[in-house]
Amino acid sequence: MIPFIDLKSQFRALEPAIRERMDRVLSHGQFVMGPEIAELEGRLADYVGVRHCITASSGTDTLLVAMMALEIGRGDEVITTPFTFIATGEMIALLGATPVFVDIDPRSYNVDPAKIEEVIGPRTKAIMPVSLYGQCADMDAINAIGARHGLPVIEDAAQSFGATYKGRRSCGLSTVGSTSFFPSKPLGAYGDGGALFTDDDGLAKAMREIRVHGQDRRYHHPRIGINGRLDTLQAAILLAKLDRFDWEVARRKELGTLYSEKIREHCPGVLTPDIAPWNTSVYAQYTVQLDERDAVAANLNAVGIPTAVHYPVPLHAQPAFAAIECRRAELPIAESVACRVLSLPMGPDLTETDQDRVVKALAESIRDRKGRTS
Repeated sequence: MIPFIDLKSQFRALEPAIRERMDRVLSHGQFVMGPEIAELEGRLADYVGVRHCITASSGTDTLLVAMMALEIGRGDEVITTPFTFIATGEMIALLGATPVFVDIDPRSYNVDPAKIEEVIGPRTKAIMPVSLYGQCADMDAINAIGARHGLPVIEDAAQSFGATYKGRRSCGLSTVGSTSFFPSKPLGAYGDGGALFTDDDGLAKAMREIRVHGQDRRYHHPRIGINGRLDTLQAAILLAKLDRFDWEVARRKELGTLYSEKIREHCPGVLTPDIAPWNTSVYAQYTVQLDERDAVAANLNAVGIPTAVHYPVPLHAQPAFAAIECRRAELPIAESVACRVLSLPMGPDLTETDQDRVVKALAESIRDRKGRTS
């Protein structure tokens, strides 16, 4: 069976470096906020091109910490996309704020900037676009809206770390950038983890304090915070992985381009990712659109090719949001694509032989479905 994401091959390539890094932590014993944390934060800040990186316990917690630092809470509204993982809207609701869902661009699947301004109101406190599937949202357009209305912009870049927008790296494009180091992400740890990025000194200070129980020095807590620290062992793993990351980003781009070329040639009617000319994508998922999605996915799974749906139910239709206040305009595009998107095996260690197997099976499944309906 082809792995959906081949983490085992990645580990084999990096095993000596990972074990060496982990052994250092086991030897010095500083398992919480050890020296690897500061080393990782420095390297990540340099990579993104910002002054500050603050690591945290998960990509979900980074969103929470960012909004707490911006003093978002009960009675406030945050504009975001309905077509993403629940963490984006969940953290807004957890703070007692109201998620305001705006429909997406049908080509990028990211929030449509043209639809944001019409939902801004007196309670709006921030805009939170998501850079979905590995491609950045149109951040210049979104930042311009934020600037006109005095609103900070939080880029949820859980899926786009390593991607670029107009030559600048994801996570360094707005007031605050947030990413995830969940194992399947472009830069993944061996457990949960995340990081925040900003050029704002005051926000950086607040976020550092919030992730350690609101503490500015030992047992002195000027604000309410959370236990949001990244484990030192995870930092060690990420430091080892960073040495290979540039190659992985380039390989993801190469494989994504090959996928699109092969699918367009052999799989008529399948819509491949549309990468904006000013963007690069890290293809956190390689996601297509097609008719009879569920039947095609079942056919692929039956021949040993795993698939996934990112995401089958938009946030505004999730039962969790039925019980809380949320606000939305009409969301026909998000609702439509949720029924049609399908993610195929992807990752830097995917072989072209396995990729050809995926495309061949996809083409055969489509022909089979058409044959049955003709």
